[in-house]
Amino acid sequence: MFTTAATLFLKRIAAAFSSDKQKKIKFLMVIGSLVVGLILLFLMPIAVYQSFGYMESPDVNVHFDDAAFLSQLTPEQQTEISAVEADGQAIADAMAAAGLREQTIKAQLIYMSYFKDSRISDFAGYAGHFYQDNYQLIQSLNYDYSLDIDYDEFINTYIFVMNSTINEYMFTDRYSKNSDDLAAWCRNAVVSGWGFDDYCIGERTGENNLRCTSNNGLITGYLRYNADSKIFTDDHICLYYTEQGDIDTMPDIQGVGVFNDSDFGVYVGGGEVVFSSAIGGCVQQPLDYGNWTNWCTFDAVSYPQEVWDRVDELNNGHL
Repeated sequence: MFTTAATLFLKRIAAAFSSDKQKKIKFLMVIGSLVVGLILLFLMPIAVYQSFGYMESPDVNVHFDDAAFLSQLTPEQQTEISAVEADGQAIADAMAAAGLREQTIKAQLIYMSYFKDSRISDFAGYAGHFYQDNYQLIQSLNYDYSLDIDYDEFINTYIFVMNSTINEYMFTDRYSKNSDDLAAWCRNAVVSGWGFDDYCIGERTGENNLRCTSNNGLITGYLRYNADSKIFTDDHICLYYTEQGDIDTMPDIQGVGVFNDSDFGVYVGGGEVVFSSAIGGCVQQPLDYGNWTNWCTFDAVSYPQEVWDRVDELNNGHL
């Protein structure tokens, strides 16, 4: 069931609009680009449209001119949209400055949903809360800002929102395939609740329209995803890798691969591996579950020099 956090956000913005159904439809089409990186709202289910009093999903293939639409709004409505956009950008900037870009959507979602009665000016201080795990984060936000965020409701909504899009803030370089971004891609799959499907690489599919991936597809999905156009391409359909050594010789560098007789995983740092599990039915993150035996590099991924130094040591018999 869709929880209320995103609906609170929607009602905050929808209140600025008249009851004109066409404007509401157009609003759903453009708000994802207006609120920087927050939600592609036109992907949300019927429960969200109900908050607008409109029961039919809009035709998302219809093109709307954002500038033309905004020009039809009253000055007050334009001011409200501009304020939301400005706050979203301020949060994105603060999260980047704090080294927490991957959590930008989380920070935007909480702010747009629960700070509905007042705006804050210290976005750096707000960003500083996101160094904590999710449970501690919600506790500290509730205490410091006198909020009443229900933890379970937030988690359910956050997973749903993250599953509805690909987090653009996780990439350090949108134009290359590198080990840091491969690790971020895999961590994002866990946070976003991706399921297992033998025929998927991160697309939304099935009865619930949730993102799924096969075991190899977790890696090839990253290689095939164009972060600029936001589509999966036909490149890197097969997974090519080079076995480098036993698992106990693996360098502590995120983005290197691990494998056993049947599965691949990606090391994401901190002693943890992410992989898509047919047994578990989802993307998950324990290190020992897969009984990894060897480590590898993926041929289409660039790695830091420390990885190749380890490979040279292994090839020269120094380990």
